[in-house]
Amino acid sequence: MSTARKIAVVSAGLSQPSSTRLLADRLAQAVGDDLLTRGVEAQVSVHELRQHAHDITNAMLTGFAPEGLQEVVDDVVAADGLIVVTPIFTASYSGLFKSFFDVLEKDALAGKPVLIAATAGTARHSLALEHALRPMFAYLRVVVVPTAVFAASEDWGGVDGVSGALQSRVERAAGELGTLVAARASDRPADPFALTTSFEDLLSGS
Repeated sequence: MSTARKIAVVSAGLSQPSSTRLLADRLAQAVGDDLLTRGVEAQVSVHELRQHAHDITNAMLTGFAPEGLQEVVDDVVAADGLIVVTPIFTASYSGLFKSFFDVLEKDALAGKPVLIAATAGTARHSLALEHALRPMFAYLRVVVVPTAVFAASEDWGGVDGVSGALQSRVERAAGELGTLVAARASDRPADPFALTTSFEDLLSGS
C-alpha cells in the first residue's frame, strides 16, 4: 500500500449530535473507502468547530490562535484533502464556519482539494452551496470538487439511514476527492534526506 494520505474534516454543526456531523462522517467514510480501492490508506481527522468557538472568536480579535485551535489549523493546512460541512443559516454558511476560515493565513489552502457539503431543514437551501460556499473557496484558491453534497431533513432515512439520492451524491463526491488526493502523492517534492541507495551498497562502495 502506498503512502497514507491525510484527510481533514471540518464540521460546523452546533448541536450534538448534529446532522452536519452525520454527513461529515458519511463523507469521510466514503472518501476513505474510495482511496482504499486506489491502494491508498486514508488517515482521517475530524474537527468539530463548536468545540473551538470561543478560541476562534479570540483569534479573530487578537490575531493569534490559542494552542488548541492552532492544532486544528495546522492539521487542516497540512492535510492532503479537506471535507468541509456547514449548516445553512439565513441562506448561507454559518458564522462559525466562515470565522474559522477567516483565521487561516492567506493562501494557506491554495491548491488543496476540497469537498464542500451542507445541511439544512429543507432542500430550498441547497443552492447555498453554489452561491456561498463555492465562491468562498474559489477565493481561497482551493480545488473544489465538481459535486457538492447537500442533505435536507428528508434525506435522513431509507436504507442504512440515508436516502438513495444522498448516498449517490456522497459516493460521487467522494470519488472526485479521492481522485485528486491520490494524484497529489506524485506531486510531492522528494525528501532530500531520503536514502536512494541501500546500506549494503553504501558499505560495499557500490
